[in-house]
Amino acid sequence: MKKTGKLILAAALAAVTAFSLAACGGNGSGHEAPADSGSDASAQNGSEDAGAAEQGDLTEITFALDWTPNTNHTGVYAAEALGYFEEAGLDVTIVQPAENTAELMVGSNSAQFGVSFQDTMMPAVVGDEALPIAAVAAVVQHNTSGIVSRAGEGMDRPAGLEGHSYATWDLDIEKATLRRVMEADGGDFDQVQLIPSNVTDEVSALQTNSVDAIWIFYGWAGVACELAGLDIDYFAFADIDPVFDYYTPVIVGNTDWMEENPDAARAFVEALSRGYTWAAENPDEAADILLAAAPELDPELVHASQAYLSEQYIADASQWGVIDPARWNAFYRWITENGLSEEPIADGTGFTNEYLPE
Repeated sequence: MKKTGKLILAAALAAVTAFSLAACGGNGSGHEAPADSGSDASAQNGSEDAGAAEQGDLTEITFALDWTPNTNHTGVYAAEALGYFEEAGLDVTIVQPAENTAELMVGSNSAQFGVSFQDTMMPAVVGDEALPIAAVAAVVQHNTSGIVSRAGEGMDRPAGLEGHSYATWDLDIEKATLRRVMEADGGDFDQVQLIPSNVTDEVSALQTNSVDAIWIFYGWAGVACELAGLDIDYFAFADIDPVFDYYTPVIVGNTDWMEENPDAARAFVEALSRGYTWAAENPDEAADILLAAAPELDPELVHASQAYLSEQYIADASQWGVIDPARWNAFYRWITENGLSEEPIADGTGFTNEYLPE
């Protein structure tokens, strides 16, 4: 779950192009610390558009992670390490931007592709100030997020959150989602104690009683709780209401750049599909590739998380990356019906399957 909104997008858009020149990492050879942590990242490509230049016969593409490397990104690093991008005629630079700026980098064409989420990209694709971005592939087929809590304290179901503390990002969609599942379970969302979220380590936050409940992606934080031997309760939003089986995370692309460079866009998405499909079939080797690119990660967590997510990349879909229009549109209709967007969201907004391999 990422903290993105219209105000954040508007405030950061003016600065994102300058920031993106301080990219942190590239070509799958590892990465440096995030730009906002004080690292001296070198400028890339000068003032040139990263997508317009070519190096030899390779078209240059910049790919923006959503934040620090993790198993959501393994297919990207696999495609780089296994030579799929180069075979497709591409020179791909993987960058690690500041939090909440991937959509801005893609929207400004500082990066041609990046990682986002259907819920938090919504403000960027709706309204007069919509950015030229669209999801081109689903990283995992189903929403693997939900609420984790310490076991035995009654929060194994939504209504049980009453009277307990929850770490919130104070986002409208986030709170509306919790309200919906709690009310459907006979609970009262107004009885939840909302505390500002500053959680960076879910295991420690639960163990120290800093908070009672946290919204997590099970494939990383849930697996971390298991490895730590922490007894937890957990419920997944997609299991409670099908409208919340939306796409999170997704790969987004700059629509203007893709329309001008359709062959390169298809080549990139196809190479990415090969990377994620390979990672789905080879979880241990895929974990090693991610660790080679991000050696600061915990190997035990990466291998366990990869084993979980490798089964989620494709799941019950016909191929990696495909987005079901019915599920995508259902979630955005729910957002419209609950007044969570500036204006009604038309079906088909924000995604395309056009660039996936046939």
